[in-house]
Amino acid sequence: MSAPRLEEITPANFAKAIAVAVLPEQEFAVAPVVKSLAEAYVHPGVAWPRLIVDGERAVGFLMAFIDVDWREDGGSLRRSGLWRLNIAAGEQGKGYGRFAVRAVAEELRRRGTEEFYVTWHTGEHGPEEFYLGLGFRKNGEVVGEEGEEEVVGVLGLG
Repeated sequence: MSAPRLEEITPANFAKAIAVAVLPEQEFAVAPVVKSLAEAYVHPGVAWPRLIVDGERAVGFLMAFIDVDWREDGGSLRRSGLWRLNIAAGEQGKGYGRFAVRAVAEELRRRGTEEFYVTWHTGEHGPEEFYLGLGFRKNGEVVGEEGEEEVVGVLGLG
């Protein structure tokens, strides 16, 4: 790994972005980049999508969520965090995921956020160990529909 960087998604790198694909056994845990970009389009101002680039290679994709209303019951609970993290199958284990999480943490700190949220699917080939190893802790919440539940993790940014 040289010096990875984040790039905004543009017409010039769109094809590279949608070509990022995780390992087949990880597909249950994260949506394809093209779906994330569609969600970013319909959630402007909330979604923060970025391509992870090393040299000229697209090695991953991330999408943060910024100041969303977490509750669906009409109450208000504002949170920010990591919505999606896709590291290309051939690029895993090289530190790009850690770089991506640090980059999102820096962006959230810059915006004055004190807590960094993430959700993940549990089970074999899921990212739980990765997130826990970075200091996220389970907060006891589970989100999603039956059969598609995800654990909620939080990391203090103070």
